[in-house]
Amino acid sequence: MRSRPTRETAAEPARSAEAAGVGCRSETGRLERVLLADPRHAFASQDVIQNRWREFGFRGPPDFKQAVAEFDRFVDLLTGFGVVVEYLTGTDRPGLDAIYARDASVVVGGGAVLGRMGKRQRQHEPSAHGQTFASLGVPILGSIGGSGLLEGGDVVWIDDNTLAVGSGYRTNPEGIRQLGVVLADGATDLSTVPLPHWRGPGSVLHLMSIFSPVDRDLALVYSPLMCVPFRETLLSRSIEIVDVPDDEFETLGANVLAVAPRRCVMLDGNPQTRARLEAKGVDVHVFAGNEICVKGDGGPTCLTRPLRRAHE
Repeated sequence: MRSRPTRETAAEPARSAEAAGVGCRSETGRLERVLLADPRHAFASQDVIQNRWREFGFRGPPDFKQAVAEFDRFVDLLTGFGVVVEYLTGTDRPGLDAIYARDASVVVGGGAVLGRMGKRQRQHEPSAHGQTFASLGVPILGSIGGSGLLEGGDVVWIDDNTLAVGSGYRTNPEGIRQLGVVLADGATDLSTVPLPHWRGPGSVLHLMSIFSPVDRDLALVYSPLMCVPFRETLLSRSIEIVDVPDDEFETLGANVLAVAPRRCVMLDGNPQTRARLEAKGVDVHVFAGNEICVKGDGGPTCLTRPLRRAHE
């Protein structure tokens, strides 16, 4: 017997979401409000990092002080664009991966859906998101349960009524099915995108590891790991593809955060990708993120759980 997702019911959820200042049906509309996880909380201390970085599969132990400095610079970039920044609360359990606030939930037009993590060390994160959303007045539409797995890094808006959902080691068909049940309002179509084995279940590969929308008609893609049907779907929708070079994939060149159409934030150290985006008229802003991004294989989209984007 298949598990049913937990669903919340509320009168006029769209109005409640609007009142709470939440709603996303795009990856490229102007970013107005975002949830972040401060490394002062997620990393806790250098001692915690030293004891746990291998457990979480980081490439190396982040330097706590440098991580805080990188994060503060990232926040300055976002607030400089007029983005309202909220911070994750709701847990006393430090976990290095919690800094990647995108993954434990999905935000749609009517509120939030709590995920269920494919990585054992992250299983407490959705409840922390739920507590934070409750404190912010964000409606919770439901949560993934049972054998379902769903991580937000695999869930990407293609247009204002189509969600592409990567199916791999972090998100499975049952999680995708349950998401479809929660969103069964006729306003959202789900498109499943198979993900490759890559380096296996112990590695992190989300759909947003290889695909970052930059505008409604422009996307940054690492084609060698992209399944052919999805790549052809993008082209059939007249979405132009900018390819990330092989030598900048490992430095997270494929993971960029659109803060408005054709304006994005990306990691410094990917000059070829930056030049290719700028050649397409994209306004690119960079930040240093070796400690908070590269060592944990999570770029700027991973650091952010968008709560509200302007309708394009």
